[in-house]
Amino acid sequence: MFKYLVMAALMLVATVSMAEENISEYLQNISVTIKTERGSGSGVIFTREIESENGTKKVNFVWTAAHVLEGIRSVRSILDIDGKTLKKPMFKDVQIVKKLISDGQTVGELSMDAVVIKYSDATNGEDLALLMIKKYDFVDVSARFHEDKEGEGLPLGTQLYHVGSLLGESGANSMTTGIMSQVGRMLALNSSTKVLFDQTTVTAFPGSSGGGVFLTDGQYIGMLVRGAGETFNLIVPIRRMSKWAKSEKIEWAMNPEKKAPKLEEIMKLPKEKAGSLSISF
Repeated sequence: MFKYLVMAALMLVATVSMAEENISEYLQNISVTIKTERGSGSGVIFTREIESENGTKKVNFVWTAAHVLEGIRSVRSILDIDGKTLKKPMFKDVQIVKKLISDGQTVGELSMDAVVIKYSDATNGEDLALLMIKKYDFVDVSARFHEDKEGEGLPLGTQLYHVGSLLGESGANSMTTGIMSQVGRMLALNSSTKVLFDQTTVTAFPGSSGGGVFLTDGQYIGMLVRGAGETFNLIVPIRRMSKWAKSEKIEWAMNPEKKAPKLEEIMKLPKEKAGSLSISF
């Protein structure tokens, strides 16, 4: 009997190890580095089929933090039809870098340009952005977003993973662990607005911004955006991301069951809201 118990225990350990290995590979596959003229950050790929005038396309979107894109955003003054001066934000393309890893070693990389689809400012907004990679079917992987049905966040102590470009591209696809250490922190980003964050102990460094934080089964539960130390990090939790996505009518970029607009309509979506002015370009 003891012999069989030992064999069963060894098989269980092997199964757990294999599962963890598969999750780590999956999380690295959906994680990318985002490069701009001023630096780099992290992002997570969400893939789905999108209808277009030229047939169905498999399109890769990337979720990241808005402050990662500060180097590609500028503001231009324009006159409206009434002669009033308006501020129009402009975005350059951003570079998405996907490291290719085999047996724990980096064996190459893929690099493609992406355009900004949605942007919400880091100080006066949500610090969230959605990108779209220009080349269709760039990769055949996709994030799976956790559904926080109760809107209460995860229990304290929940085990978590983070994959990001720690210290920039040189640390791309770094995987760290931690726990949920506090839920529902309300922090003031400016003089008038308090914003919801959750706190985790996943190890992160500059370059981790925009990277995903995940459950041990690989579900995306939030985006790492700021910290006050290697293991004191704040995430935009999935319940806040979902609320913003709903308000911007881009729930389809998180939930594959939501109907997506046609590709041509996506390209015409307002990228940013300035006060009551919706701006598209």
